[in-house]
Amino acid sequence: MNIEENIKLAAEAIKNSDALLITAGAGIGVDSGLPDFRGNSGFWREYPAIAKLGKSFSEMANPVWFEKDPKVAWAFYGHRLNLYRKINPHSGFDILLNEAKQKKYGYFVFTSNVDGQFQKAGFDNDKIDECHGSIHHLQCSKPCSHKIWSTKDIDIEVDMNVFEALEPFPLCPECGSIARPNILMFGDWAWLSDRNNEQSSRFNKWVYNLKNNNAKIAIIEMGAGHAIPTVRMHSQHTFRNLSANLIRINPRDYDVPQGGISIPLESKEGIERIFEMI
Repeated sequence: MNIEENIKLAAEAIKNSDALLITAGAGIGVDSGLPDFRGNSGFWREYPAIAKLGKSFSEMANPVWFEKDPKVAWAFYGHRLNLYRKINPHSGFDILLNEAKQKKYGYFVFTSNVDGQFQKAGFDNDKIDECHGSIHHLQCSKPCSHKIWSTKDIDIEVDMNVFEALEPFPLCPECGSIARPNILMFGDWAWLSDRNNEQSSRFNKWVYNLKNNNAKIAIIEMGAGHAIPTVRMHSQHTFRNLSANLIRINPRDYDVPQGGISIPLESKEGIERIFEMI
C-alpha cells in the first residue's frame, strides 16, 4: 500500500464530490482525549473500580443495572456524560465541517457514537444520524411511555473511589421510575428508537435526493472497527448503493472493499493530511 498515493486519491475524491457522507465510530474521539475502550484492558484502565468487579464493557453497558443497582448504572453513565460535556472536539471536526458546508448537496453524519461531539463541533443537528442514540437524552427505564427528554438540566455526581453515583438520580417525569440514557445498550429491549427513527428518515430523504440528482458522493469513514461493525457496514452499503467513493481512515482496521481508499492513520492525522492536499 502506498499511503501517499491513497491520500492523494482521497483528496481528489473529496474535492470532486457534490456531497459528503461522514461516518464515524469511537476511534474519531481518541484524538480529542476520549477513552479508548477497545478490549477490557483499555476499559478497565479508565474504570479501575470496574476492573475489581471483573465486569466487561458489554456487561456494564446493559440496562439491567438501572433496576439491579442504579448507583452503579448512573456512576458508569454519569461519569461518561460529565466527560463528554467537558471534552472539546479536535481540529479535524472543524476541517470536515468547513469542507462539508461548501458542497452542492451538503453533508450528513452517520455515527455510532453517543457522545454528541459532532453537535458540539457545530454540525447541524438535523444532519446527524446517531444509530445508537445519545447520552444527552433520557428515557424511562421501564419505559412507561415514548417520552424522550434532554439531560441539559441534569447533573450527576460520581464518587469514583467506590464507583457509585450520588442521589438524587434522574427520574421519569411520567411515572417516577429511574430514568436512563436514550442509548441502545447490550441486551436492550427497552430502548426507545423514536428519536433515531426521525434522524434516519431525514438521512434517507437526503440519500434519495442524491440519487435523483446523480450526485457524486465521497464517504469519509473514521475510527470504525470490526468489533461492532455498524458504521463500517453502513459505509459499505452506501458505497455500493450510490457508487460513491469510500475513504476509510483507521490505524488498525483499514481494510477496504475493492475500489475503496485505505488510509491507515488515526482520524485527526488522516483528515489533516488529506486536506493539506486539497
